[in-house]
Amino acid sequence: MTAGLDTPDRRGRTGLDRHGRDLTGNPRVRVRDVEVLSCDWYVLRRTTFDYQHSDGHWSREQRETYDRGDGATILLHNTERRTVLLTRQFRLPAYVNGHPDGMLVEAAAGLLDGDAPEEAIRREAAEETGYVIGVPEPVFTVYMSPGSVTERLHFYAAPYDPVSAVADEYGHGVAEEGEDIATVELPFDEALAMIRSGDIADAKTIMLLQWAALDGPYGHPGPPSSPVA
Repeated sequence: MTAGLDTPDRRGRTGLDRHGRDLTGNPRVRVRDVEVLSCDWYVLRRTTFDYQHSDGHWSREQRETYDRGDGATILLHNTERRTVLLTRQFRLPAYVNGHPDGMLVEAAAGLLDGDAPEEAIRREAAEETGYVIGVPEPVFTVYMSPGSVTERLHFYAAPYDPVSAVADEYGHGVAEEGEDIATVELPFDEALAMIRSGDIADAKTIMLLQWAALDGPYGHPGPPSSPVA
């Protein structure tokens, strides 16, 4: 008996080796086997499949996929002040892969955890920034690292009102999950400059800021930015 396959794992899941076996959308792909390598919290699988190349020949391939579920992220903006509200938190993977201190400036985000994307991002915005938002604007949905990670990330934007923030001198986030998140309010033009300087190095945040500059709330010329008091 194996946890996650025929008996529940620590999250109560079974049948994790069945995922992807019944796919039929691409006739050039025939899934032969799915092995669960780890399911301690998220799921690491190794899939064996036959693939028909463009010249017609078939080859046997193996790929590992990391399944952490889908997620959502949001850019909070205030067009009157011409600012955006981001977060800063410690990210171990970035720290062990060259980031000086692992403290990344990011748009608020989180996993869906079984909720609809819009519901999940409203929850995450409140948890990570202290702001309760209205109906968020859908931006796009993308695969963030399709070579190895299954996650689809749903992107949103919403206005925020500085007077409606819930103050928390100890930061935001879910303490039981080890989160310790600070909010960072920036003039929009300064946030864009931080992409160029490398001070913002998180992909989802860069995508949202560039969307805001091209098609979003700051897609048209605005007044010169000034420091936020």
